[in-house]
This record gives sequence, structure tokens and C-alpha cells, in this order.
Amino acid sequence: MGKRILVQRRGRGTSVFRSLSHRRKGKARYLPIADEEKEDKIGFTIIDFIHEMGRGSPLMLVQYDNGDEALLPAPEGVHVGQKCEQGINANLEVGNILPIHKIPEGIWICNIEMRPGDGGSLCRSSGTHGQIKTHSLDGTRILLPSKYDRAVHPNSRAMIGIISAGGRPDRPFLKAGVKRAFMRAKGHKAFPVVRGVAMNIVTHPHGGGSHQRPGRPTTVSRNAPPGRKIGLIAARRTGLRRGRIRR
Repeated sequence: MGKRILVQRRGRGTSVFRSLSHRRKGKARYLPIADEEKEDKIGFTIIDFIHEMGRGSPLMLVQYDNGDEALLPAPEGVHVGQKCEQGINANLEVGNILPIHKIPEGIWICNIEMRPGDGGSLCRSSGTHGQIKTHSLDGTRILLPSKYDRAVHPNSRAMIGIISAGGRPDRPFLKAGVKRAFMRAKGHKAFPVVRGVAMNIVTHPHGGGSHQRPGRPTTVSRNAPPGRKIGLIAARRTGLRRGRIRR
């Protein structure tokens, strides 16, 4: 008698495949604009650096002059006890937060807001940064790490500098167990992924045989039983598109 295939066990939602709770320290967001508009700029002090499970870059715990505390992505070059500023009249120094229309062209920025007040949405992962290309009436064009540029609102805020931990992806894992622990922290508990054709016939419909091939069409009906519902489920079409111009 066979057993449940991997996709069936994963779909049951047991603790084996359920995504881990990352135990978030809190949202890494800027201070709301309403508190910032009371003064031209508001100062804050870096209290501590925090590692959060599932996040590649460190966070910095900051305390504003009005007593509020917040978590922000840490840029390169800052230290505990450093005084920084946030506001329309803040200086152009690493760690300071300004509206984008106040930042000159060519400056490297990170934790960029797509809309004023969202707290930061772009260039937040380790080692990433954006660069201001042009200022215009339509908005500010920012060059992203993907080499594409996009327009954002001039009143959106950004932090001067580059997100720290830029060399993290360059370090090799060396052992499969370390990679598995890393993927587990990211919520990918179904790792490593084993091909169905490499399994036994009792484990997966594509398994078994003297060669690693499915042995039958990989398209299945929407109404197929759970043990057979793998591959291209209710596919409208398969194969390459012929006669189309590729760009």
C-alpha cells in the first residue's frame, strides 16, 4: 500500500510544514509625518542594533527627542550613540532622513517611500541602495538595484546611505544543514525540494521506472483525486508558443 505524496502532506497544514513564526520585533518604519511636521527637523539617537529572525539586514533601535522609539533598517557606517536627524532641514549625512526633493541628484539612498507616509518600501534588503537620477514636476526618478528607474512622490522620505550587511550573500553555506536552517528561518520548510521523477513509484506519480521521466502526461484534470493531482493542473496549454516574435 502506498502513502500520501509530499504535496498532500504539505497541504494538510500540520506543524511539519507550517511556516515558522518569525517573532517580529516590530515594524521597521519611519516616524509618522504628523509628528515630523511639528518641527523642521527632529533628532533621534541610535540606542542598539537588533537581529530579527528571517531578516538579512540588522535593525537599529532609535529614540527620538520627543521620547518615541522606532525600528529602522541600519545603513552602513552608523554606530550606537550616534545622533541623526529626520525632517525637511536635516543635513546630508549617513543615517539622516529627508524628503526626496531635498536630496541632490546622485546621492545614494535607502528605505525609500513609494508614497509619503508609508514608512519605507524600496531598497530595504541588505546591501541595496537607490540613486536619485532627476528631479522634475512629474516626480523624482530613482535608479533601483534592478537597474530600472521609477518615479516616486517628491515628498516621499528616504535615508541617506546603503543598507548594511552587503556582503552577506557572498558567504558560502558550505554545508547543506546550514542552508536548510537558513531556509527554515525564511519560512521555506519544504526544503530541499526533491523532484518527483527521482522518487519511488509509491511516493509520487512521476516516480519509478528505469529512467527519470514521468512516464505519462504531466497535465491532470481539475477534478483529479488528491493522489494524482500533481504537475500541470488544469493547464490551458503546454509547450512553446510558435510563431510569436520574441523580444
